[in-house]
This record gives sequence, C-alpha cells and structure tokens, in this order.
Amino acid sequence: MNNILTIGWNMVKRTIGTRRGMLMYILLPSIVVAGIISITGGVAEGSDTTLLYTNRDTGAGGKHLLAELEKTGDYKLVESSDEEKMKESVIGQKGVAGLLIPADYTTELLNGTQPQLTVYELKASEDSVLIKMKAAAIAGEMLVTAGTVKGAAGAGEPEAQFTAILQQAEQHNVGSIRTDYNLYPRQTLGIITGLTLMFLMNLVTSTVNLIMDDRRGRTMMRMYSAPVRAYEIALGNFLGSFLVGIIQIAVVLSLGKWVLRYDYEIPMYLYFLVLAAFMLVSMGIAGTVAGLIRNPRNAGMLNALILTPTCMLGGCFWPLTIMPEYMQKAANFTPQKWAIQAVDIAATGGGWNELWLPFAVLGLMAAILLAFGSATLRPNEAGISA
Repeated sequence: MNNILTIGWNMVKRTIGTRRGMLMYILLPSIVVAGIISITGGVAEGSDTTLLYTNRDTGAGGKHLLAELEKTGDYKLVESSDEEKMKESVIGQKGVAGLLIPADYTTELLNGTQPQLTVYELKASEDSVLIKMKAAAIAGEMLVTAGTVKGAAGAGEPEAQFTAILQQAEQHNVGSIRTDYNLYPRQTLGIITGLTLMFLMNLVTSTVNLIMDDRRGRTMMRMYSAPVRAYEIALGNFLGSFLVGIIQIAVVLSLGKWVLRYDYEIPMYLYFLVLAAFMLVSMGIAGTVAGLIRNPRNAGMLNALILTPTCMLGGCFWPLTIMPEYMQKAANFTPQKWAIQAVDIAATGGGWNELWLPFAVLGLMAAILLAFGSATLRPNEAGISA
C-alpha cells in the first residue's frame, strides 16, 4: 500500500506541481467552463425573461395580449415609450426581445384578419421564438372570439362586446391542470457537462505521457526491480491521476456554483459523483493505452484516435438524438454517453432506481480497463526508443 501511495503522490506532483501543469490541468479548464457558463446560461432558476413592448393599440386586443403574456409568469414586461427607444433597448441587451403592437390591432381582429405583430430581437434565441409562438397563439384565440362576436345576433357594439369577453377571459375562471412541470434538463447543462468531460479526458494524455517518460527513462524498470509489483505501479499511476482529476472537478464545480452562481439543477454531491465515476474510466483508458503503446511517438495519436472521437460519439458536443441510429448504438460503448445520461436523469428528478445503471456501466468499464492496463503494462520492458 505504501508503494501505491508513494507512486500516486509522485504522479500528482509531476502533473500539477509545476506552473505549466497547474495552468493546463486546473486553471485552463476552470476558465473555459466559467466562460461557457457566462455565455450560455449563467441564469439562476426562477429568474424572469425581460420582454420590452410598445403598445400603439387603444383597444382591448393589445391590452389582452400583454395581460396574457404576463399571466404566463415567464416574462417581465417593460414598456417603452416609442419604437425607437425599444430598438435601442434591445440592442443594449436590456431585454430578450421587443414587441410592437400596431395601432389598428383590435380593429383588424374585429374585421376578421390576423394583425401583424413585430418582434425585434438582437439574435434568434429560444426565448424570442417562444414569444412569437405565444403571441401568435393568443392572437389566434382573439381572432376566433372576434369572429364569434361579429356573427352573433343582437344589439350592441361589437367592440364593446369583444372587450367584455376579453375582460372576462382574463379572469381565468376556467383553468387547466398542468402536466408539464419542466422536468427536462437545461440544454446548457449538457454543453457544460460535455466540456467538463472533455477536459477530464485531457488528463489521459498527461498520464500516458508520464508513463511513457518513465518507460523511456527506465524509471519504471527500476521501480519494478525494487521490488514493486506491476499492479502496484499501475494502481499508483491510476491513483495519482485520479486525485488530479478530483481536484480539477472540485475547482470547476466550486467556481460555477459559488462564484458564478450557476444553477446546475442537480445536487452537487451527485454531480461530483458522476464526474468522479467518469474519471475512473478515464484513468482506466490511460492505463490501457500506456500498456499497449511501446513507442512514445505513437502517443501523439491518442487525441485523434481515442479522445476526440469518443467525445464526439458520446454526445459532448451535440445531443445523441441528432445522430444516426447506428451511431447512437455505438455510443453505448463510450463513457461520456453514460456520464451525460446520469446527469440528465438526476436533473429530471430521477433517483437511484434509475441512476444505478449508468453508474454500474461506468464502474464496470473502469474495472475492466484497469485490469487490462495492469496486465499489459509490463514495467520490466523499456520503450522502443529507449
């Protein structure tokens, strides 16, 4: 056991004990993931989306449209006095979009035509598209109501009857039971998780290079003759790199949670366990590759042949659902797929009755790869170029 701890601690010092190591394996991943959080979704749960609006309509249609949008609870409505000021506010990113209601909005509804709403947006986003869809849906309902009022028999002004019906509708005396409670993971969470997994996989390259250096310099051969068993050398290298990965995970999660105030929508301990389980598999991959490679020059092909393809196939850069079916089946053999699946299950409120499968697969992968790496390490052999 002392041999394993000594080799592991030496691996930690060699990996992050220098300025370059600290920068490459601790600071750089933290900075990149923090940047992604800031750009793609550093928004705390329950925050409102600001919607700017200018209402030129004096009738009931424009007021009802704004009332219904506010009633959804998804938007914080901020009025702009005119169209130009609203455009400037959208350009200044004071709101996700700007909504312009034309002056003849109610009149066109009563005439049986669908009025044209203008939505200003700095860039197309999910929120702006949803605003357009909800506004169109509300306008369609009002158009049906206006047609009913116009075709109804009886005395009275159609506009007055239309206004009375809309005011009654705003009371929402007839409700509905909500069945969608947003039990799906935030899209940006998948991006952040994928990038974090990618940086953790970079430690595989570092571990393989260090083992290759030990093999080339015959350091591993001298350890083996100490005597230190082959499995102790493999476990020591495994343990050292795993500790570096744990430090990296802790720094990245702490920065996102308590500095940037990002809501991961998943318990931090559970997110940490998922990343730690993935780190076990990554170190198993490192041990296997280091055991198979004898020529240090071949270590440069690691990124092209293993790391990047598995990240792409495992869903680190895009959802698995957009890939062909045969690629989705092949993704089952990548640890990234199971780590991201575990995060998605936890983010949707799943318990251990569902999480056991991805954790079991990751644990089985780590055990098989570590055993195979220990068997193929052969510390008594030097590298080809030694």
